Amino acid sequence: MVDKQCPRCDEEALIQHRYERQELDLCRACGGLWFDKDEVNAVIRAKNPEVDLSCFRESFGQSLGESDIECPSCKLNMQRHHLLEHFHLEIDICVHCEGSWLDRGELPPVEKSPELASHLQELNKGLSWKTYFFQLLLQMPVEFNAKVKCIPWVNYSLLALNILIFLAYFFNDASYNWVLNHFAMTPTIVADGNQVWTLLSCVFLHGSVWHLGANMYFLAIIGDNLEDALGHFSYLLLYLTCGLLASLGTMLWRYGSDIPSIGASGAIAGLFAMYMIWFRHASLSFMFILYQKKLSVMWFFALWVGLNVFGLFFLDDGMDYPAHISGFVAGLVFALLLKDWVHQRNPMLAMLGHESVRLKR
Repeated sequence: MVDKQCPRCDEEALIQHRYERQELDLCRACGGLWFDKDEVNAVIRAKNPEVDLSCFRESFGQSLGESDIECPSCKLNMQRHHLLEHFHLEIDICVHCEGSWLDRGELPPVEKSPELASHLQELNKGLSWKTYFFQLLLQMPVEFNAKVKCIPWVNYSLLALNILIFLAYFFNDASYNWVLNHFAMTPTIVADGNQVWTLLSCVFLHGSVWHLGANMYFLAIIGDNLEDALGHFSYLLLYLTCGLLASLGTMLWRYGSDIPSIGASGAIAGLFAMYMIWFRHASLSFMFILYQKKLSVMWFFALWVGLNVFGLFFLDDGMDYPAHISGFVAGLVFALLLKDWVHQRNPMLAMLGHESVRLKR
């Protein structure tokens, strides 16, 4: 039997490599893999037992013409294809012997291509009359993101806790004033070393139905994805930490002020930053007067930050802009520090952030 040669490395012999019960051919120099006929299909079926797959080539995207490398088996030039319509990773295949060549790093998206295709289909859903009228009436964005796998019970608990606390005090003037006096964060009081607990307790208070509704809506649409990515405990810890740091930011910016600060906005702003860094494939709809457009989360939150910076210096409308910006900066630091760890926990999340992804916005 003639040894197969690596199509990428001159005179480098391929060695046998067992993976998912298949005998593959591996190049030790470049890390490329050669799959004989049906071996790729067998690996994909092993990784996706719930998927009815006849041949992975059926889902290929655009044909890119002849490849510049030869088939290790029949020595004829191979053909190039995009792995999926919306995932432009180039795959080399031989139409004669039906083998496939994968360069280093191409195996993970290939073996998870059915799940990847499903997520991309979800992400590329278009705007409709339903999304238009929803945003027109509520003035809230519509999220386009991959569905979560876990039950986000921490996020559900945070939503319920905020709503229950609000109902417990808001509709009675005496209760409202008592709660504000004891649990809202007043910078001048905390700076004197009193009511330090209010740095965190204020995160669970809201000053109006609109204030509560807006915060809980954003918590609902992005919190589940973040809890899925982080795990329950880590998500709760980061939420509370961002809320605490947001309160500290307000206290320092408004040092000496006797105006109380309340709201989950600072904690949720921290979630905005993490969502922006880890879910760059996601989209949020933006409405300018009557025109609705899907925006990448990078653009959406860039606009949000810009409005908050403007408000911080030029507006006096009662919004806690220092908390928003402090929480966002805290979340941004955590997002960058934990990005590699989050991607290791969630390989699909890393794939959806790959440069090969093509999204419709």
